[in-house]
Amino acid sequence: MTQMETSMMAICGLDCGTCDIRLIPLDDKAAQRAMDWYKQMGWLKEDEGIEQVLERKMYCEGCRGDRTIHWSSDCPMLLCCVDEKHLEHCGQCDKLFTCQHVEAFVGQDPGRHGGAIERLKQIAQQAGQNQG
Repeated sequence: MTQMETSMMAICGLDCGTCDIRLIPLDDKAAQRAMDWYKQMGWLKEDEGIEQVLERKMYCEGCRGDRTIHWSSDCPMLLCCVDEKHLEHCGQCDKLFTCQHVEAFVGQDPGRHGGAIERLKQIAQQAGQNQG
């Protein structure tokens, strides 16, 4: 995977380029989908809208963006990968295949999160082939 292909990838392998939460300030349709979900989850009241979302910084600038504007600034994977190990993404970690943070992440949404981890595994395998 090239730098361009990984530049909009979260450290966990999710595609930030298509993420409604990241797109809130940029795309009205994405913002509406995110706000509908926030209301379903009880994080936004029925009479609240984009103004409250922006004011509360309920969107994300990605793992390499401003941590005060991040979906989950206390994400264990983010803290481990970026803050502790100073890596660009979890695919660079030698513990990717045995990581407790990865296991918990996949357990939250096996389809979507499992696909993200598969993307990281492919990156790790490609990097190993490029080094060998």
